[in-house]
Amino acid sequence: MRRYRNVKIVATLGPASDTYDTIRALHEAGADVFRLNMSHGDHDSIREKHRIIRQIETDLDSPIAILADLQGPKLRVGAFANGEEELAPGAAFRLDLDAAEGTIERVCLPHPEIFAALEPGASLLVNDGKIRLKVTECGTDYAETEVIIGGTISDRKGVNVPDVVLPLAALSKKDRADLEFACQLGVDWLALSFVQRAEDVQEARALCNGRAAILSKIEKPSAVEWFDDILAASDGIMVARGDLGVELPVQNVPPIQKRLVRKCRTAAKPVIVATQMLESMIESPVPTRAEVSDVAAAIYEGADAIMLSAESAAGEYPQEAVTTMDNVAREVESDPTYTDIIEASRKITRKSVADGIVAAAREIAEATDIKVICCFTQSGTTALLTARERPRVPIMALSNLRGTARRLALSWGVNCVMCGELERFKLAVISAARAARAQGYAEPLDQIVITAGVPFNVPGTTNILRIAPCQESLIYSTDPG
Repeated sequence: MRRYRNVKIVATLGPASDTYDTIRALHEAGADVFRLNMSHGDHDSIREKHRIIRQIETDLDSPIAILADLQGPKLRVGAFANGEEELAPGAAFRLDLDAAEGTIERVCLPHPEIFAALEPGASLLVNDGKIRLKVTECGTDYAETEVIIGGTISDRKGVNVPDVVLPLAALSKKDRADLEFACQLGVDWLALSFVQRAEDVQEARALCNGRAAILSKIEKPSAVEWFDDILAASDGIMVARGDLGVELPVQNVPPIQKRLVRKCRTAAKPVIVATQMLESMIESPVPTRAEVSDVAAAIYEGADAIMLSAESAAGEYPQEAVTTMDNVAREVESDPTYTDIIEASRKITRKSVADGIVAAAREIAEATDIKVICCFTQSGTTALLTARERPRVPIMALSNLRGTARRLALSWGVNCVMCGELERFKLAVISAARAARAQGYAEPLDQIVITAGVPFNVPGTTNILRIAPCQESLIYSTDPG
């Protein structure tokens, strides 16, 4: 299904979007990737959503990416005898391992890993940062704190520890079970929560064993600090602004977002901007102007994808939310300023033959009347490198591997088309011409650019570029090979 925009849309599925008709409507409205949140729903419900997506993919002959988002470790306080307490600024409050119900003076924090990492002066954030505690004294089983920002603390509220790297693996016991289930199910991407360092990604990759691509969620200060190593170990990135805005001052998040997006583009790895993009559309059919500007800003930055969370999973207007994102994307990308910004932010990266081939394809396409860049790809690398160039013309990726086509549905500007195995470059040119006409990218007398690797069906061998007409008789007459 051809899109008339480059940025991709990720829609989270949930109670508001769990039927065939609704999920198909979301895809037709513009959703390119469906996110399955492993924090909500059991394996049976996740399996059913996966089955529906694959049925829609078959019915529409349109590769669709499925992203399984792992929950990650959840750090929470225990229960209170009164259900909740009101903490006043300046008051003393103790966290410990005692399982007794909490009072206005203390509560259980059943995570010895936190106490092992704490130092005096460290901050603890409770209930999405609404309550801030400062550690004044600590040991292996307790922390005495001063309430800096008070408020209501209640049963099992979440705890964030922004100042230290916690000795916790990114994968809990539940995550490991969910990872294996998702891989056996056949998802295309795995989103990894609570990433603090590259080793967290490497652990998930070993368990995944090539069955899905790994996307690291950047939601902790330590992940920002060690981002270059995490990016190198990952196949893609999600800028998870919700938790990031809890653990860091909110004013720090926009420049971090811009910086991470640019680094991902330089590395030719897809990046999703996520959280609260159209939050008001959970209850309203129309977004706020500020939300539209937020979505537009991510597109202007060159993000590969923008994501809907509760808007499509539990909101009252899931289809309208996807349509709004699609409309904003089309309007932004038709703005001449968008092209200026994207091209001004292009970094010259020429380290291989493939880098040179895709750069030449973009330059030729923009200097002449080329309608589409067609790239044959096994692993997806050629398409990712082409997307990094952010060409002004469409990118059509052709692959005989459905898994590759599905994963590329997350990448900027890449339109995926299935093709058969090819053994000769001339057959590739003919196949590209047929696909370009069938998908509406070109007419018979138009010119297209084709990139491929010879020998065929070998990943990482992009080494040839050809300009060809879209009419088969002209291809035969101009290419005796």
